[in-house]
Amino acid sequence: MKNLFPALTALALLVASCSDSKTKSPEPASKTPTPTIPVPPVQDSAQVAGATSDAATIMGRKQVPILCYHHIRDIQMVSKASMGYEVTVNQFKEQMKTLADSGYHTITPDQLYNYLTTGAALPSNPVMLTFDDTDLEQFTVGKTEMDKYGFKGVYFIMTISIGRPRYMSKEQIKQLSDEGHVIACHTWDHHRTDRYVIGDRYEQVGNTKKMVNDWNDQLDKPRQKLEDITGKPVKYFAYPFGVWNEAGIPEIRKRGYKLAFQLSTKRDEQEPLYTVRRMIVSPEWSSAGLVRVMRSTFR
Repeated sequence: MKNLFPALTALALLVASCSDSKTKSPEPASKTPTPTIPVPPVQDSAQVAGATSDAATIMGRKQVPILCYHHIRDIQMVSKASMGYEVTVNQFKEQMKTLADSGYHTITPDQLYNYLTTGAALPSNPVMLTFDDTDLEQFTVGKTEMDKYGFKGVYFIMTISIGRPRYMSKEQIKQLSDEGHVIACHTWDHHRTDRYVIGDRYEQVGNTKKMVNDWNDQLDKPRQKLEDITGKPVKYFAYPFGVWNEAGIPEIRKRGYKLAFQLSTKRDEQEPLYTVRRMIVSPEWSSAGLVRVMRSTFR
């Protein structure tokens, strides 16, 4: 280091001095609109070295509102277990218009990952729109309404349903991907990950025993199928029913998934990238009420 020019030496000292401030918690978001989500005013060690921020730094960043939709239709579901998982077509239309009129901009999981891990800037008033389970109306209604405002969505696909009545086809999934929406994994048949067995197991099928690997069948094979359809890597995952456990996170990570999305439970302070929170949109909220809940929930 003795042979460096004085100017470069001074610059190195300045960077070192700035790095010492990265442990401070980010300031709370201002109530007035700002051009970007608040981030630390200087680079943290992840930005300088190209590494990923530690869990505490990620937890300290302001959360981005992430909405979760299932059914968008005017026919009410009769099952009590399914109540709350649908909005009407008009409700969805009004919600998209309200988000656009309120200055919200949709972001992709790639943008969220970069923001969480390096503090990369996001557009003003970011929001993520996600759709679970491959329902056809998410394409016919969801995409159509998002197109009006230049919004992009994240589609968590349950691959067992592809091509079935009332579900999206391979061609529709490919079209979504080609138009800039993100295709992500939601398992093969929606079994809860906290019930998966680590390693191989045997299952009785008729008179024979079949070897089964839950993680391979529910995460590896569905991802490969989606990649074959879209021609793009699948890097993001949503837990069925939003249910997760600590034991499953290493299995998801080692399969190359960069983020895993749950629903409304508390994030794991050691694994915030694999317990990203989402909020199911209630059919009882007005469009203005939705925005209020978003602002109070994601801080």
